[in-house]
Amino acid sequence: MKKLLAGVLLSVSALTLAACGDEDSDKLVVGASNVPHAEILEQVVPILEEQGIELQIETYQDYILPNKDLDSGDLDANYFQHAPYLESQMNDFDYDFVNAGGIHIEPIGLYSKKYDSIEELPEGATILMSNSVADHGRVLAMLEAEGLITLAEGIDKTKAEIDDIIDNPKNLEFDPNYEAALMVQLYENNEGDALLINSNYAIDAGLNPLEDAIAIEDSESPYVNLVAVNAGDEKDERIKALVEALQSQEIQEFILNEWGGAVVPVK
Repeated sequence: MKKLLAGVLLSVSALTLAACGDEDSDKLVVGASNVPHAEILEQVVPILEEQGIELQIETYQDYILPNKDLDSGDLDANYFQHAPYLESQMNDFDYDFVNAGGIHIEPIGLYSKKYDSIEELPEGATILMSNSVADHGRVLAMLEAEGLITLAEGIDKTKAEIDDIIDNPKNLEFDPNYEAALMVQLYENNEGDALLINSNYAIDAGLNPLEDAIAIEDSESPYVNLVAVNAGDEKDERIKALVEALQSQEIQEFILNEWGGAVVPVK
């Protein structure tokens, strides 16, 4: 009788563990920046719920930890970075990640409390930039498009560096030594003559990139924010469902209505 009872208890335990395993397998943990990524993901929660997938959103204030946590397995995916940054992170840290799908673009903007337009920037103005090397080419290409500088011909502008500037009519000074997350605070403190702020940080701080920036990156930017996963996980049905939901017309319309062009869907 005791053996029979023990067998029954073992069977129940096994079924319980199996049920827990099934439940965990339907949970999807995604790391994201607060704005706009986490807010977009919140709109996806009910869409995935209908497919039996529980979306758990973990928010981050920096650009380093989301990839570390993805690599360690603490996250199933992350949604905070653009393609050139992902590539640089994989090169620097030997991460084995893949792009599971592009979702939106956040045009980077040039801001100033001292001047109302780029034309007003004086000779020798100091331009503050983040120390994210993956963004330097992006920033310099935008400033070239605005006529402030000229970059050397034939270079890959996504990888351009300050040394690639061959014409600088206003003799602008570039200071690329700040954490991206601190750029808004530097702006509020009136540091430098102008500075570049990523739209996610600008929006999170209550700035409107379309109204407050004195220059903004073209919406055709190649810097698409994407869902990153460990190699092989792009085949996971939960990941496929996540990307499909994020690229759906419903979410595209939400992005456009919520941020009015300061965040642009790519589909």
